Amino acid sequence: QVQLVESGGGLVQAGDSLRLSCAVSGGRFMSYCMGWFRQAPGKEREFVAGINWNAQSSEYADSVKGRFTISRDNAKKTVYLQMTSLKPEDTAVYYCAATPAEGVMVVAGHYDDWGQGTQVTVSS
Repeated sequence: QVQLVESGGGLVQAGDSLRLSCAVSGGRFMSYCMGWFRQAPGKEREFVAGINWNAQSSEYADSVKGRFTISRDNAKKTVYLQMTSLKPEDTAVYYCAATPAEGVMVVAGHYDDWGQGTQVTVSS
């Protein structure tokens, strides 16, 4: 069974940076596309960033391009989301997701396994 555990969320001010981590246990990490999604109160879960199994390909939501960077360490079975120039509209619960795939999946329904989420709050 695959388990995903996010960490690194918190309360920051606008303009600050945060790095989220997602540690994966079980399964075959190197075969997984990994993604980050977020869900703000009253809104649907939305794609933030995704990275393929060998980190040769990544995708970002337009709202975070140039500010967020997704990366992975296959030896540590961990995926990261470096977030810079944070804005109040980035406030949400951030979820890590995994699915066996060669490419980058950007649709939540294409992911098989999810973490419990970590809260990111950006104050103005």
